[in-house]
Formats: sequence, C-alpha cells, structure tokens
Amino acid sequence: MKRIVLAGGCFWGVEAYFSRLKGVVKTNVGYANGHTKNPTYEEVCNFDTGYAEACYVTYDDDFISLEKLLSHFWRIIDPTVKNRQGPDFGSQYRTGIYYVEEDDLPVIQKSKDHEQNNHTKKIVTEIEPLKNYYEAEEYHQKYLEKNPKGYCHIDLSILDNE
Repeated sequence: MKRIVLAGGCFWGVEAYFSRLKGVVKTNVGYANGHTKNPTYEEVCNFDTGYAEACYVTYDDDFISLEKLLSHFWRIIDPTVKNRQGPDFGSQYRTGIYYVEEDDLPVIQKSKDHEQNNHTKKIVTEIEPLKNYYEAEEYHQKYLEKNPKGYCHIDLSILDNE
C-alpha cells in the first residue's frame, strides 16, 4: 500500500471524495505539517499551529496510480487560492500535497506542472514531505457519512459518472 496526505480545504469533503475512489483502501482526517504537538481542532482553527486540515490516503497502486489520485485532487480544489477553499478561509484551509515517499516527488511535480497549464494564475499548493500528522478527533472521521446533510464545499456528485 502507498500513502499520500492531501490538504484541500475542509477535510470532511476531501475524505468523502477520496474514500469513494476504487483503489483507495483507507482514509482519515487530521492535521498535517504544523509546529505544535497533538493539536486539537479548536487550536488548529483559532491559533497559529501551522497545521493544514488534511486527508491521509492509503491506496493500492495496482488499482489507482498516484497520477490518477492527483488528477482527482486538482479537480476538487482551486490551487491558485492561498489559505482558502470554498467559503472557508485561514491557513488551515490551504492546499497541499504532503508526500511520504521521496520517490513520489517527481510524479507530484509533473502533475503540478501539467495542472498549471489549466490556470492563468500561479498554483500556490504546497508540495512538501510529510513532517508530521495527527489524526483529528473521532467526530471528524467519516463526518459526511455520519452526517449526510453536513457541510461540504466539494461537489461529490462529480463522482457519479466515474
């Protein structure tokens, strides 16, 4: 199994989207690449912890490639907006690709370069090694499964024709 951490605004929608892809075997939401230990949701939202809300994706690359995962990622974010996705704003809502394996970096960079062709503004999505990750509180895990009418800035219906 391979792993990647993706930040695309509110983590509820990112997890709901990626958990529906064939080849994704596990997702959870949490806080990536900050500078405090064991952050809480309240700390991430209200203080300068440096964390991004993110989704930890474990996938089987025999069924879905990193390239395909990243094409889905670009599809659900606006990579040219800093510290905001949909109506949510703040540094915790920045976009980012946090890689676990150094070998993934060339694939990620190529994907970003390809995506840049679709935008007139510069892509500001962070691409960094995963420095740290703390799983979010249980009530955030699979939030939209538990709360089907819950808030989501991602149009999950775009997967209906997949």
